[in-house]
Amino acid sequence: MMTRTSPVQVRAWLLAIVMTTIGLAGPVVAEEDEAHPRDPWEGFNRAVFSFNDTLDFYLLKPVAKGYDKAMPDPLQDGVSNFFNNIGEIKTIFNDLLQLKFKQAGLDSTRFLVNSTVGIFGFIDIGSRIGLEQHDEDFGQTLGYWGVSSGPYLVLPFLGPNTLRDSTGLIPDYYISPYNDIDHDLTRYSIRAMEIIDLRAGLLEAESLVAGDRYSFFRNAYLQRRDFLVNDGQMADDFLEDDDLFEDFDDEADFEEDGDAL
Repeated sequence: MMTRTSPVQVRAWLLAIVMTTIGLAGPVVAEEDEAHPRDPWEGFNRAVFSFNDTLDFYLLKPVAKGYDKAMPDPLQDGVSNFFNNIGEIKTIFNDLLQLKFKQAGLDSTRFLVNSTVGIFGFIDIGSRIGLEQHDEDFGQTLGYWGVSSGPYLVLPFLGPNTLRDSTGLIPDYYISPYNDIDHDLTRYSIRAMEIIDLRAGLLEAESLVAGDRYSFFRNAYLQRRDFLVNDGQMADDFLEDDDLFEDFDDEADFEEDGDAL
């Protein structure tokens, strides 16, 4: 039987895994842990994870802190909305590949509204009028058509993936509107700003990390990808097997920590 996870659970692991898209966290604390069935390359993955952590600790996190301090909150929200709006193109493309035609129509409407009335997406008009934001990529499309996720894999700079999701990065890259920017410096600057803005928005979310950081992010990533491929529906034992949030006694703790964000 399939049931939807509680909003508290979704909020906790979703915030955690978004951090890992660019290899975020502090220094890794290695602990004895049972071999994860979906992580046969753990030794290699931990090494890459540590590299990403070091890069974040000494470069990305300090820059994100400076950005967060210098940029007023309303302007940060506008920048985040702008990049979210660009991401709608990838989502619409994968909506169609997954035969989600109604969702593709709604996402296209959201993109057009935000790109015009919302001034290139800086103002999220779509959410204000009830157009929900979705997140689709080619890795999810492959999962929709029955392709197994394959082993867990941490990539340098890119962070957690699986073999399936790593393959999905290629078509998603080629449909990115960034490729239409001929000026290299401009293209790289926009991408850098996107990463910094994402990192700044997650500074406070690091308090959610519990126990062995590598295991925490791995389990969160795999569970979130399963969640997305299944369109938000997970089995009853979701989040129970890996004791991802074992440091919290109950959902009330999640609510208290979440409110702090």
